[in-house]
Amino acid sequence: MNKESSNIRIIDIAEMAGVSVGTVDRVIHNRGRVSEENEKKVKAILEKANYQPNLMARSLASKKQYHFIAITPSFEPGEYWEAISEGIDKAASETELYNINVTKLFFDQYDNSTFDVIVRNLFDKEEIDGVLIATLFTDSVSRLSRMLDIRNIPYVYVDSNIAGEHQLAYFGTESFDAGFIAAKLLTSQIGNQPDILISRIIHNGKNDSNQGRNRKEGFLQYLNENGFGGKLHEVELKIADSEYNFAKLDKIFYDNPRIEGAVIFNSTCYILGNYLKERELKNIKLVGYDLIDKNTELLSEGVITALIAQRPEQQGYNGIKSLCNHLVLKQDPEKVNLMPIDILIKENLKYYLNNKL
Repeated sequence: MNKESSNIRIIDIAEMAGVSVGTVDRVIHNRGRVSEENEKKVKAILEKANYQPNLMARSLASKKQYHFIAITPSFEPGEYWEAISEGIDKAASETELYNINVTKLFFDQYDNSTFDVIVRNLFDKEEIDGVLIATLFTDSVSRLSRMLDIRNIPYVYVDSNIAGEHQLAYFGTESFDAGFIAAKLLTSQIGNQPDILISRIIHNGKNDSNQGRNRKEGFLQYLNENGFGGKLHEVELKIADSEYNFAKLDKIFYDNPRIEGAVIFNSTCYILGNYLKERELKNIKLVGYDLIDKNTELLSEGVITALIAQRPEQQGYNGIKSLCNHLVLKQDPEKVNLMPIDILIKENLKYYLNNKL
């Protein structure tokens, strides 16, 4: 075939098959009557040329409107979920030409019930063609996924994956591995004998964060495999109660002087970091997640030892684009699309900040 498949026209196919342009059009779009002989000739040419119809032009001509829903946590400026939201906005602006509209719905990442309220009201209003879901609460997300399956609505996951569901795609890191890496980073600084403090943020509702659980499993797996001889101490902190947090941390550090390392499995590493800075506990090595503003500042000051980042803007962007490609361009993504696990320390921070999406 002389012509590139991207440049071949319907008129070219008609000439090669010895049929009319109308016949080719009817075969491509599966409309109208075509003789079996002509259909075979046209399909043979199409297959040989690897012909792909101009799906973008078709979508514009059809005037079909698509409505996507993005369900993610609410956020304050500079927080992790703002970056996810910015990626969604960028993809939404690029897909407007396909007649796609994206509505963002927000829940409280520390209160499972707020997610459930969104799910209960999701199908009450306008039609939905695709959904992007932040998978913090496993049970609730699985229930929503089954509802979407029944309605044959495609959906994508971001932040962390959930096995056994029928998501179109997942965009994010391998959470277990990110926890495994955190343990390796921390023990490379303190060795295998000192104690480690594991902190978590108290959630309302029956689910803790899916992402946090997976990271903790990976963290513990590394310690088990590599002869960790210290003790693990766990503390529950509140997202916006520094007086409560300082009292809890004062007691645990006073009672356990062998603690030399600390980790928190979500983006609130700054809560521990601010405590260490205020109490001048410079001997404690702290590893956390996500390059939000509050964490970045403490990393640049050397209070946080290392941060593990996961390119949230790209997750949100790719999630919306994959729904568009699936519904409009008939192009399916890979089901699992893993982001790089980026390790940031004080010395390489500026290079990463200069190369975000």
